[in-house]
Amino acid sequence: MKRDLPTAPVAACQASCPPADEDLLAECPFAYTEPMPSPAALRLEQPASSRAMQTVIHGRRVLRNILDRRDPRPMVVVGPCSIHDPVAGRDYAQRLKQLADELADSLYLVMRVYFEKPRSCTGWKGLINDPHLDASCRIADGMREARRFLLDVADLGLPAATEVLDPLSPQYLGELLSWAAIGARTAESQIHREIASALPMPIGFKNGTDGGLDAAVNAIVAASRPHSFLGLDASGQVAIVRTQGNRLGHAVLRGGGGKPNYDAASVAQARNALQKAGLVPSIVVDCSHGNSSKDHARQKQVLQDVVTQWQAGEAAIVGVMIESFIEAGNQPLLADPAQLRYGCSITDACVSWSDTETMLREAAQALRQLR
Repeated sequence: MKRDLPTAPVAACQASCPPADEDLLAECPFAYTEPMPSPAALRLEQPASSRAMQTVIHGRRVLRNILDRRDPRPMVVVGPCSIHDPVAGRDYAQRLKQLADELADSLYLVMRVYFEKPRSCTGWKGLINDPHLDASCRIADGMREARRFLLDVADLGLPAATEVLDPLSPQYLGELLSWAAIGARTAESQIHREIASALPMPIGFKNGTDGGLDAAVNAIVAASRPHSFLGLDASGQVAIVRTQGNRLGHAVLRGGGGKPNYDAASVAQARNALQKAGLVPSIVVDCSHGNSSKDHARQKQVLQDVVTQWQAGEAAIVGVMIESFIEAGNQPLLADPAQLRYGCSITDACVSWSDTETMLREAAQALRQLR
């Protein structure tokens, strides 16, 4: 699915280099730019309703209260590994909203809405980067689609969560998010720690892909402090961003290095590391990734173990993450996207909707019995 680059920018580059000097011509960058609407322009084009903003603000408030131990319910960040089909994503959101209302006495459900996918090498990089699934990389279209999707989810009354990957995306979407994550590959990144210090919602920092927790702990500390850095303002102007720090950072245990870290001993180790750094020990367990050994069906086992820890009085675990979609498993991205199975992930494998309902209802019932 290779797309030919436009010839005009290449011609312009060639015109700027002396044609007789092939060495200089070789130094011309094989890159070009195209216009992107500013964050302010996109917000004006797709404004948030009062209901949507009430959902976001309420979600942030509840999650803050969970982290501050003023709300005893665990958070559950649950949803597709990534959003590739907005129609199926909206279908999932409507189902999740009904389940969230049903279980609201015991669990606080937040929809996982991931638009950007970090890649170790190559692959589809998410709805924002390639919304048409054809390597055309119409990023402006993708950002519009992502914002429209978040607005629809918020209008349902369902809070949303995502991973912050591109440093500019929060200016376009951040106002619509109640929770965000910094991934295992970017927790060591200075710019991501600085961005987290500016965001107005709780931020979960994942442990490293090797399973180590140091990067996440250091990131939580760094993000809690004020920073000044180069960024983008709402008009699209490069600006100096000055932050006050985000005190709502917490750790996300996702396994790594070939082994899980959701068990009681690993949680105790993480709790002690956070306390040693002078932090409130708040931990979210990611039931997928290294903790499930990339087997989506094992997420149920991880959740059951976490519930057992709650029953034993483990207060450091404030929530879980689950990768879930309408259909179980995953599928490869096809040359013809119309041939993809409806409601099935094209990135990491997910548990089915029916299994999601069972898992969360059982967890809620176990928590009710603790009262």
